[in-house]
Amino acid sequence: MIKPQALVIDDEPDICELLSLTLGRMGVETDIAGDVRGAKHRLGSRRFDICLTDMRLPDGDGLELVEWMQSNAPGVPVAVITAHGNIETAVQALKLGAFDFISKPLDLQNLRNIVENALKLDDQGSQPETRLLGRSPAMQKLRELIDRVARSQAPVHISGESGTGKELVARLIHDSGPRKDGPFVPVNCGAIPSELMESEFFGHRKGSFTGAISDKTGLVQSANGGTLFLDEIADLPLAMQVKLLRVIQEQSVRPVGASKEESVNVRILSATHQSLGKLVQSGDFREDLYYRINVIELHVPALRERGQDILLLANHILERMGASGDSLDESAKTALLRYTFPGNVRELENLLERAVTLCSQGRIGADDLAFRAGDPANAPTGTQPTGDLGDQLEDVQRQAIVDALERARYNKTAAAKILGLSFRQLRYRIKKLGIE
Repeated sequence: MIKPQALVIDDEPDICELLSLTLGRMGVETDIAGDVRGAKHRLGSRRFDICLTDMRLPDGDGLELVEWMQSNAPGVPVAVITAHGNIETAVQALKLGAFDFISKPLDLQNLRNIVENALKLDDQGSQPETRLLGRSPAMQKLRELIDRVARSQAPVHISGESGTGKELVARLIHDSGPRKDGPFVPVNCGAIPSELMESEFFGHRKGSFTGAISDKTGLVQSANGGTLFLDEIADLPLAMQVKLLRVIQEQSVRPVGASKEESVNVRILSATHQSLGKLVQSGDFREDLYYRINVIELHVPALRERGQDILLLANHILERMGASGDSLDESAKTALLRYTFPGNVRELENLLERAVTLCSQGRIGADDLAFRAGDPANAPTGTQPTGDLGDQLEDVQRQAIVDALERARYNKTAAAKILGLSFRQLRYRIKKLGIE
């Protein structure tokens, strides 16, 4: 069995020996280069599975080498070794295409994590983002970016309006990268009360505060070996932003009431519908944290910017509900293409679910689409109900399904016939409405 090959680029013999010994214990063979020229020669003459380079070299710097490798050795993940606390340089290296970074003095466990993640890249290959539907140029570009950033361990910030699918993008980055076998832990930062935030994120020890009746594992530790997705990160209080910055920089956490820190190996992805740049200017978001999480930014386009993707998504959603692919008549298609969808894909799903319920002939027309009230410039003909109508419709649907299930002695096939639905349509509604 061929051993993985690593190239170490450093002019300090002690560092080279330490790295060679550590990699050797992991079953990785090491070659050494003492400068940029030697590194380029070796990278051009043979294949390596990972490259570790110091930032300061006798005839250049690591940043120059990282940039050169993107064109001349694009399949080789490169991690840079930086001086302690030199986060700006590390961030710059990540933006240039580095896989990850490690600070001096070297943390050997962190080094082993980086090498293990890099070696997993050979098993990945490009995978089509089948769950991210769309043929528009904006979506094609987004899929290409997801494929690129999935290979890196750099923090990624996902921007976009509410309802565009930012969590879906985060999951695709996780599933397409070397951490796909690890946990994906999504956290809605705006949903955690500020007084519980530190305990929820970092965990706590039994007896550390009133109500702490047992040890608790934090969300950060739960994502160990995988990805932590911080949704609506703009809602984090300033005090918590400081603690999060330390976790990202040090890759360690201290549970509430613990006497020492615990090492963690997580990749940070974040998202918000707000402008972090404006929040930094107003003093509501820390500038140092902004630059640390925003190493790479992905923008998810609004639905109104995606053209014919609207109809592609609509047909997919209808099929998922159990409706046929030709459920939309021409008037409905025209209406959907004219509407600006302030609520994006989430609003499209809600519109179609109501339309399937309201339509009487099995075909959805423009009149069956309940567009958002107060948007007359975009709303075609059709009803304009208030938000309360949606809740009322769900209550009516829920009661009708429960009644049919009881009549059919909980035989779903028979209940579907009573309701005039297909089995798939009934199964979808049971799941959507939370009927046990």
